[in-house]
Amino acid sequence: MNSENGQNAGSIALITGTSSGFGLLTALALARKGCQVAATMRDISRQGELLRQAGEAGLAERIHVISLDVTDSASIQSAVAAVMDKFGRVDVLVNNAGFAVGGFVEEVGMEEWRRQMDTNFFGLIEVTKAVLPVMRRQRAGLIVNVSSVSGLTGFPGYAPYAASKYAVEGFSESLRQEVLPFGIRVVLVEPASFRTPIWGKGMEGMHTSANSPYQEQLAQVLRYSRTSAETAPDPDRVAGLIARITAMKAPRLRYPVGRGSRLLVIGKTLLPWKIFESIIASSLKKMK
Repeated sequence: MNSENGQNAGSIALITGTSSGFGLLTALALARKGCQVAATMRDISRQGELLRQAGEAGLAERIHVISLDVTDSASIQSAVAAVMDKFGRVDVLVNNAGFAVGGFVEEVGMEEWRRQMDTNFFGLIEVTKAVLPVMRRQRAGLIVNVSSVSGLTGFPGYAPYAASKYAVEGFSESLRQEVLPFGIRVVLVEPASFRTPIWGKGMEGMHTSANSPYQEQLAQVLRYSRTSAETAPDPDRVAGLIARITAMKAPRLRYPVGRGSRLLVIGKTLLPWKIFESIIASSLKKMK
């Protein structure tokens, strides 16, 4: 490892959801910094793009694809055991796996609500619990939970996704305080809109009905989502941020990132809620 890799050189990173989006890019970003990356994904038949980009960048020897389904306890235990057998430690955990269920609350079935929470929240908890004993014995470790600005402010049509990310926020706040005495740091990365496949997987199949009483609002939300996706910045920015955080000695708890993310945080903190929600409503109506 050369000196430009700094304190990342030789670190072992476990990342969930690396077949696309932030996970794939974060795996490459950490490998560039000198990490050995356990790049996990539910369906390893989708590893092709990650391995192609790793090969082109000369990083293939640092990327190790492992099957991990965050909704399957046996899969989680098997993946963590495989990482320990190969490397003997875990220095960085990036909880990135997730998807988005879209729809207005009344029209989203309970099965979809449970599926959303099972992946985005309960899966994140179980992976974290599997890695915590390792980091605690090491007296060192970094856990990066990929949240969202939707975990800071709920928007119409995004309730299942927002609920799952709000849960991640509260969980991370508690966890950070619990494990800090053991040298383990917990960080939240909160992206705004970026060009990733997540919305295509969920919002495209928005849960609704032909005679929905929410049709007008739904149309506004869909226009907003499409416009945001089309004009969103490159997701490499999020991967680069996560890579920088892994090199920090004392990272803070929250890192909002992306267009309008800081303004959103400030606005919600300082403005009365009625004014804040009127701004959101106005923004949605402008999307023609």
